[in-house]
Amino acid sequence: MSRDSSRDIAENWLQAEPDEDIRRELIELIKGSDEDGSVEELDERFAGRLMFGTAGLRAKVGAGPLRMNRLVVRQAAAGLVDYLLRTVEGSAEAGILIGFDARRKSDVFALDTARVAAARGMKAMLLPQVIPTPVLAWNITRLGVAAGVMVTASHNPPQDNGYKVYLGSGAQIVPPHDALISDAIESFDPTLIELAPEDSPLIQVLGIECVEDYVNWLPSVRLSRNLPSVKVAYSAMHGVGGDTLMKAFTAVGFAVPTVVEAQQVPDGSFPTVSFPNPEEPGAMDLVIELAQKIGADVALANDPDADRLGVAIPVGSDASREWRLLRGDEIGWLLGDHILRHTKGDDRLVVTTLVSSSLLGKMARQHGVAFAETFTGFKWIADAVVRHPNKRLVFAYEQALGYLVADRPLDKDGISAALVMTEIVALAKRDGVTLQDRLDEIATEYGHHVTTEMSIKMSPSEGAAVVEQLRAHPPEMIGGRRVAGVEDFPEANLLRVWLDEVGGRGVRLQIRPSGTEPKVKLYGEAVDMAESELRQLLAALAP
Repeated sequence: MSRDSSRDIAENWLQAEPDEDIRRELIELIKGSDEDGSVEELDERFAGRLMFGTAGLRAKVGAGPLRMNRLVVRQAAAGLVDYLLRTVEGSAEAGILIGFDARRKSDVFALDTARVAAARGMKAMLLPQVIPTPVLAWNITRLGVAAGVMVTASHNPPQDNGYKVYLGSGAQIVPPHDALISDAIESFDPTLIELAPEDSPLIQVLGIECVEDYVNWLPSVRLSRNLPSVKVAYSAMHGVGGDTLMKAFTAVGFAVPTVVEAQQVPDGSFPTVSFPNPEEPGAMDLVIELAQKIGADVALANDPDADRLGVAIPVGSDASREWRLLRGDEIGWLLGDHILRHTKGDDRLVVTTLVSSSLLGKMARQHGVAFAETFTGFKWIADAVVRHPNKRLVFAYEQALGYLVADRPLDKDGISAALVMTEIVALAKRDGVTLQDRLDEIATEYGHHVTTEMSIKMSPSEGAAVVEQLRAHPPEMIGGRRVAGVEDFPEANLLRVWLDEVGGRGVRLQIRPSGTEPKVKLYGEAVDMAESELRQLLAALAP
């Protein structure tokens, strides 16, 4: 984009920008461009707009249509409301439910969404305080609203914020809704969005009963009773899940966890973690340190909006006790095995994603339960549930620490998952075994499944080209092993390569471009193979 066009857009944006801190930032940006003649940073902010896609919107907070700010949020809200009014009968009266976390500007983004909805004649219901994403998602169907919005960037770095959208089913949006909403958003000028006054009769601030009703529902996820007490160490990771999780443990009859005090209170600056994602190396260090100190049976952590769950377990004898993080699939195996053993009925359904372990499917066959495999992302898990109306969802997961241990909400829920994981720990304690013993029992029954991942940085176009090249010319051998079959999932832009044999005890390698980052991601799974050997095979597939 030319210097003049970037600067012109920025100047126009500056006139409409409602927040003084963002205005000062933009003034300095324009001034710097004038002084050195560079438009690079202006183009990074103003040469396009955030695309509404996989997780709604998500970006750094800052000025411009390619950042998260109040003008971008107002434009997104106007497009969403316009789409609902045109396509969902009775949506103006049913309204929209809006929640927010503790990140920078989440509260004003939520209020602006309500004001935009009210200005367009739609009822807007604001949750009363910072709140976990699962609470918002759970209340969508309880209240019968037309849609829900959660202002959160989940586990992204501290400088980010985001805007997640659910439809009336309580599920995140999938095609074609995402593209249609995006088209509606693009039809609005972000600097000219009408706002209703904050005291509009169409804006209702709900009471704390939204949290209380969710907490009161949580005992229904328990599957086993009369278990011994266990000691849990917990971190909210500076997010909004801590208070609700403590209430949840009390509601289901568990002893409340011992918390990492430095990470329990919501703080959008995340002072003790640079990347508040339980998957990231070091992110759970403080809760593991606490677990060691108090002799805990398990260490749990939610991500900042509490829709994910990280788990660490003690291994070894008391004299040489160490802690290790469970991988997302290992948590999924423990939850899936427990739930399938403690539920009944031939109408049961379990769901996972293409890049998660194949072991859940084997468990489902063993228990005579319906199984579905979906594209990457929890929105597709919800879509699979909706497409199986005659089945009863009992468990779903994705390997990126997302778990659903009940039939609602139709999204991952790190709080209810924490409760069921604690139940598994208590059941193991009653039986005189450890969680590692449980994993070993699963391996004995189904084979020792080994998983690994790697990623390679490259642009989205380069990543797509790599997958297309493999699709057009699949290899006959990889790492000295015969390629037994290739499965293509074009809608997910994912290629699955089987070595030795298809399914069963064959080696499964997968490759896809990331949908959110400039990288190609690779996933490997094998049975009874050393992880180092599996990584070598995965590396041989890598571009």
